[in-house]
Amino acid sequence: MSFDKLMAFNWFKQLLWIGTAVVLVVVLLVVDYKAYDTLAYAMYGGMILLLLITMFVARPIAGSRSWLEIGPVRLQPAEFAKFTTALAASRFMASINLRYQDWRDQLVLAGITLLPPLLIVASNESGQALVFGALLLAYFREGMSPLILLLLAAGAVILVLALLVPKIWLVAVFTVVLLVVLGLNKRVLRHHWPLAIGVWVAVVGMVVGVDFFYNEVLQPHQRQRIEILINPSADPLGKGWNVTQSKIAIGSGGLIGKGFLQGTQTKFDFVPEQSTDFIFCTVGEEFGWAGSFFVICLYLTLLWRIIYVAERQKSVFGRTYGYCVASILFFHMTVNIGMTIGLAPVVGIPLPFFSYGGSSLWSFTILLFSLLALDAYRKQDLVR
Repeated sequence: MSFDKLMAFNWFKQLLWIGTAVVLVVVLLVVDYKAYDTLAYAMYGGMILLLLITMFVARPIAGSRSWLEIGPVRLQPAEFAKFTTALAASRFMASINLRYQDWRDQLVLAGITLLPPLLIVASNESGQALVFGALLLAYFREGMSPLILLLLAAGAVILVLALLVPKIWLVAVFTVVLLVVLGLNKRVLRHHWPLAIGVWVAVVGMVVGVDFFYNEVLQPHQRQRIEILINPSADPLGKGWNVTQSKIAIGSGGLIGKGFLQGTQTKFDFVPEQSTDFIFCTVGEEFGWAGSFFVICLYLTLLWRIIYVAERQKSVFGRTYGYCVASILFFHMTVNIGMTIGLAPVVGIPLPFFSYGGSSLWSFTILLFSLLALDAYRKQDLVR
């Protein structure tokens, strides 16, 4: 069989990606470990430029301008932006003069983190942009106030509740709770009442403005994903087809599955994108609960090991970067598996080292093995 005919098969193309990833591993381990720190800002700037180029020159694919085509090869720069952003953020947080209580430092860190996802969203690729939010977990480890995480989580909960319950009820309940808290704590009422009023105004603004955001900011396909998450049985043969068939496939696998390549839902293509976004349902159908549990245990072991490696780094840069890697992989794993079982919206992000695709495989390889390269020379680093 000729090479051109072999290239028609996804399994053959994935083997080629794996082969190039092995070469990439060797390069990552050979490169001087100091280059990751020294060139962090330069690589970040180069990736920003590449994202800008992609936004204007990439050919629209499924409505998104996020793929650069170089001959027969298609690459998604958004995948690699996670690596460069993690490096730049780690380099900034490792700077000697960084003060987490200084709002200027917080603004710089926020700018480093938010610029790539904003460019990715401008290219109409929202799924990959969400991954950058996972970096907050790494920042929290390095001293960021937990209040920021709590405020973001509370904001997300309020937005979801505003879609599910009548807004007047939500405002009334929050107002009563706030008044009770202020009534029980006279000191807060006496000294911090302007802050309390500001919080009340912000929450009411979010509740009232959720309709505008939902109808005017979100695109139709994004609204559909939220609707399916809230009510998956509303349109099982239409908008909810992917998730419905994925859940059927996983459920039909039972305890030990139907066997390798014997899954009917996946074999007969009832589940779309089963080699990329919905590959976990293939695992569930063919290997059952036991196989799914084993895969999840593999990921948890990998995450535990990455955190262990991050904690033993001798530099703030290495430790922060390690936690960035763990956060990105954790987000990919939880959201990808969650969306196949209907617990998370379908956002189109791959399952690390499982999903078909060269860009994602290269991206995760770079993230992981650059950390191993830093770890190999950790004893040569000075504690900052």
